[in-house]
Amino acid sequence: MLAFTLLATIVFVPMDDRPVTLQLPVLLGRIAGRRVVTPPRSMLGHYLQSGSADAIIAWLNARAPADASAFVLSSDMLEYGGLLSSRIPETSYATAALRTREFPLLRAEYPHAWIAAFGTVMRLAPTGVPAIGPGATYFAAGPTWQYLWEYAQLHDPLLPSEETRAAQLRALAGPAFDEYITDRTRDLAVDRFLVQLAAPGGAIDRLVLGQDDAGPVGIDVPDRETLEDDVARLGAQERISIEPGADELGMALVAHALARDAGWQPRIAVRYSTPDGADAQDPLEYGPISVAIDHLITLCGGVKEEENPDVVLYVRVPGTSAAQDDALIAAMQSDEQVGRSVAFADLTYLEGGGDPGYAVQGAFAQRILADGVASHLDAYSSWNTDANTVGTALAEAVAAGAGRRSGTYDRLAHREFTFMRFVDDDAYHVDVRPLLNAQLTARGIDHMILLPPEDASVAAENRALLWNDAQSILAQLYPNYHIAAMQITLPWDRTFETEIDVGLAPNL
Repeated sequence: MLAFTLLATIVFVPMDDRPVTLQLPVLLGRIAGRRVVTPPRSMLGHYLQSGSADAIIAWLNARAPADASAFVLSSDMLEYGGLLSSRIPETSYATAALRTREFPLLRAEYPHAWIAAFGTVMRLAPTGVPAIGPGATYFAAGPTWQYLWEYAQLHDPLLPSEETRAAQLRALAGPAFDEYITDRTRDLAVDRFLVQLAAPGGAIDRLVLGQDDAGPVGIDVPDRETLEDDVARLGAQERISIEPGADELGMALVAHALARDAGWQPRIAVRYSTPDGADAQDPLEYGPISVAIDHLITLCGGVKEEENPDVVLYVRVPGTSAAQDDALIAAMQSDEQVGRSVAFADLTYLEGGGDPGYAVQGAFAQRILADGVASHLDAYSSWNTDANTVGTALAEAVAAGAGRRSGTYDRLAHREFTFMRFVDDDAYHVDVRPLLNAQLTARGIDHMILLPPEDASVAAENRALLWNDAQSILAQLYPNYHIAAMQITLPWDRTFETEIDVGLAPNL
């Protein structure tokens, strides 16, 4: 490791400007006491508005810090203008492929930096939005999205029993169907080009392609298999992975960069809440959770080690009994008492399907807050797909460990990160979001696009409700701290996510 890399800068280009993809990776740097720089937010686009890919590439070439030890770059942002833009026909293959030349240029300019890229295998369908406001001109708005979604979940090639329905869905989708297929073909071709760039001796040191929101059967399966064949043919399995998930990939690679610069390969053990917990499967992922977890440990720069771990990842899966919950808590307490780093991922939010699962998840969160287990966790996450949830928890624990080993650990930033996860994952998704959605549904308003004046009123109600919950959570989580400042927004004018920017301070 070069001497300058310990406190050098990590350059990060997110897949979009959502909190999980932009805010959290930057905060990981703060936990480790490292600077993570990003392009100006104005370049990153916003919801259905594409980011300025060419402007970001120009920023990388002209403004990237000379001391950069690592680049963690979203290929979807550089090629298309963001994750959602990778699902629409706005960008041609020729343009997207041309933009990938940025990776060899960076390699030439920064020969000693670690260059990592993360992209996605296009999910089963484009983004689902109503045909109102910014969605009015979206190529697959309204029911068209539903037709594409259903078609994409058929087998490829089609089974004889599926052919009639497939023809009906193609007709219902109209011109959007051909555009959707063209987008899939383009994305696969560009992903295959990226794989070439990440082959041994190539410009990209580490590439991960996440399979975004897709199960074990669907139109995406041949795409994934083609890419896996390419990786095997190139002998690049140590440099390239194709795995479930999307939103967590930037965090995992930033954590990897932090650990790498600290000269640390985290040893991580996994403890499931049930004997068969490794077999649990998110319906939006193509493999059991153990597949995602094993990939994510490696992606974070770690290695699985059950006997003498640096970090123990506890995973609570659907179907955990009361007795198993008791055993899980006792095991976490035991590890915490001997000073071991404990990360916790609660995957029960889908238990019972949708909102019933939130109640299960929320009750357990309240329990570990009340008995003090939460206060000693190194990482916590409990809402989103399984891979997103586990990736968030692992990345937080690795960032903290890297900071401690580098002597740059920021305890306050770490507590702020964990506090925000409880407020977001539990207070918002368990209590506030279902309430907001129910109110909007009763008024006939689609919560995926909020137009004036509802956007302002819903955002105001969200702030008021979350402020109250946040105060209660902090009193249990870190009772010796208070909220010095907190901003709460609905960043994409929809209720699917909230953004919380908090500053904590110790009580005097």
